[in-house]
Amino acid sequence: MNKSKLPVLRICKIINNAFRCLVKSFNTSHLYKQRTIMHTTNLKLLFSTLFCFSLLFFSSCDDTSDNVDSKNIVELAQETSNLSSLVAALTDSRHTTDFAGLLSGSTAYTVFAPTNDAFQALLDTDSSWNSLADIPIATLDAVLKFHVVTGSVMSTDLTAGYVNTLSELSTTDPEPLSLQIDLSPAIRFNGSASPVDVDIMASNGVVHTINQVMLPPNVVSLATNGDFSSLVAALTDSRHTTDFVSVLSGAGPFTVFAPTNDAFQALLDSDQSWNSIADIPIATLDAVLKYHVVSGANVQADELTDAQTVTMLSTGTVTVDLSSGAKLTTSSSQSVMITATDVQGSNGVVHVIDKVMLP
Repeated sequence: MNKSKLPVLRICKIINNAFRCLVKSFNTSHLYKQRTIMHTTNLKLLFSTLFCFSLLFFSSCDDTSDNVDSKNIVELAQETSNLSSLVAALTDSRHTTDFAGLLSGSTAYTVFAPTNDAFQALLDTDSSWNSLADIPIATLDAVLKFHVVTGSVMSTDLTAGYVNTLSELSTTDPEPLSLQIDLSPAIRFNGSASPVDVDIMASNGVVHTINQVMLPPNVVSLATNGDFSSLVAALTDSRHTTDFVSVLSGAGPFTVFAPTNDAFQALLDSDQSWNSIADIPIATLDAVLKYHVVSGANVQADELTDAQTVTMLSTGTVTVDLSSGAKLTTSSSQSVMITATDVQGSNGVVHVIDKVMLP
């Protein structure tokens, strides 16, 4: 039996027992003490009223317990006309992943379910995609898994930050990709997807319908969607001869140590002639940015070891210091705190740091 039904049944049993006690008490205190015809008539009327109420109430309790959370996630999607494209995507015969079986089982999942219009918008982004069958199956598999999170997460339980999805970096490095959740000024998933309907309960989880098909983000998208507008401005500075966006949109994998906006402001404050990123000499900015990227490795936090030397894209190095929290020591003797870790993208991982590292 579904655990959510048990409290209702317990309440029904409690009230039923209370009703029986009331009848017994009434019998004891009144029936044998007052034997007039008037009292007997009133007693029968009382019993009849309470008996009818009992039948109605317990019938309602039984109906409720039988109808809560009766359909699994796949059955709910199949019965929702606006999710027919999602059902078609989940049941595509090219899949090696049994999505229908996965989402019909006993394990609880949260599914962010794109509407039919959302899938049509996805098809419209590529002139060669006329139907879901035209989307490469590896792409479709990764996209669908990116919409599924383990456990039942109600809309009221959402917190700003990142959650792990079922989508993975690769078969050889199966790190779960991170889905970003924003709550202010409105709920957003992956930077731009909005909820349409929330908290649709199933027997094995919950469904939230959304207005976009979410594509797994690379490290550039993670920076663009997060609290890294200064880093994005630095990467896209038109003075660059290095095309950082193209480089970091490549296959990777990359490990990016991403300074926050406050970290960039502190860098600007260190030189009175720097009022904006545009005031930093481009050669300096180029060297600084390359000093924040590791190429060819997806280095998760648990792979860092104390006194480990990490070679950056600039060929400069940083040293890992785990003696008191997770820190990096730069070649210029800065001690830089890693404040958030393992934000996993489709081509690399991002760790947040509290300073701009200077080579």
